[in-house]
Amino acid sequence: MIKFLPWVLGRHEKCAKIGRTWREFHAFIFSAYSTEEKSVNIVPYTPKTNRLMRTAVLISGGGRSLKNLLNRIADRRLTGVEISLVISSSLQAGGLRFAAEAAIPAKSIIRKNFADDNAYSESIFAEIRQAEIDFVVFAGFLRRLLIPVDFEGRVINIHPALMPAFCGQGFYGHHVHEAVLAYGAKVSGCTVHFVDNQYDHGPVILQRTVPVFAEDTPDQLADRVFEAELEALPETIQRIADGRVRLKGRITYVE
Repeated sequence: MIKFLPWVLGRHEKCAKIGRTWREFHAFIFSAYSTEEKSVNIVPYTPKTNRLMRTAVLISGGGRSLKNLLNRIADRRLTGVEISLVISSSLQAGGLRFAAEAAIPAKSIIRKNFADDNAYSESIFAEIRQAEIDFVVFAGFLRRLLIPVDFEGRVINIHPALMPAFCGQGFYGHHVHEAVLAYGAKVSGCTVHFVDNQYDHGPVILQRTVPVFAEDTPDQLADRVFEAELEALPETIQRIADGRVRLKGRITYVE
């Protein structure tokens, strides 16, 4: 701190010469070193009076989160939302059955059929645009997608740990819970966050915690975290559908 004193004093003298008050100088210093991102507010979704929020759900496996959302929509615990498209990264994903039962259009788009992540992402978002989707939910989707500009702030994911801990490339499923237990963490949980072009990196919207017990197995911890996920994901979607979420830089404001 001492080494910056001459710089600060020099700035103070300069401010005095041009007639700035100490309060103006104080504001100048803090604005120069502020870590807050200078960005405009983003509202992910504005409710429409004539239709529901058309939502695409992306899956890779059994589809338990998809089924939870469908059940909540059916019994009106989740309102203003319709699931209009399901996209799977696997032909064998069990969640495709839930889409078929609900008569929801579904597509399986396989990564190995594309040269790179960019081509794979473009194919998926082409389907999403064609279906006139308002919002995208990753519900156990295990492939990396690059988010196009027109969908920035309109894609969310749920991660089975408390970001920024135990997240990033390779941290999915039981790999997460094994790492939590190996570290000796006393709490874990889930994080709903916006998706950007890095693994588990986008701004956090909502988190729920669960206890971790010394005798836990990865399966036991996974079950406890999933119970939290069953509440956290639809709660977040409801707030977005109601227009109660806005984003500025990395900070999410939820009404």
